[in-house]
Amino acid sequence: MINRVILVGRLTKDPELRYTPNGVAVATFSLAVNRTFTNQQGDREADFINCVVWRRQAENVANFLKKGSLAGVDGRIQTRSYDNQEGRRVYVTEVVGDNVQFLEPKSGSGGGNSNNNFQSSPNQGSPFGQDQNRNNQGYTRVDDDPFSSNGDTIDISDDDLPF
Repeated sequence: MINRVILVGRLTKDPELRYTPNGVAVATFSLAVNRTFTNQQGDREADFINCVVWRRQAENVANFLKKGSLAGVDGRIQTRSYDNQEGRRVYVTEVVGDNVQFLEPKSGSGGGNSNNNFQSSPNQGSPFGQDQNRNNQGYTRVDDDPFSSNGDTIDISDDDLPF
């Protein structure tokens, strides 16, 4: 059996983060996903899909996404039911996200510079052998990308290529 969903859409409101009695984080949010076709009036409609994520992913969603953020969700459809306060059975269908991708910068401006700059700086020197360009986890800063086109050639032998 296959139950796999991949969605890309914008959050309709800020995610709601809660914790279970055992301390497990759970975040819920709704994604507006545009349909690929238009209706009879020529308007594009959207589906509003409820999503839920758990644990660390839930905390990340609550910290970094907000209303209007573009996100990708990879998960599965799940149904459940419960009795409401009036004693009526309520059925819920939602996407349980296994992986959520943040598809635009945290600022949400869709193109402005942010502290997480993913563009290489062409005026930077070579980062090879320069430990000051590494953070405390040993990763090279994004601004010091050795593959940026700063005009320097890279000497690589054919034995070093993985293909």
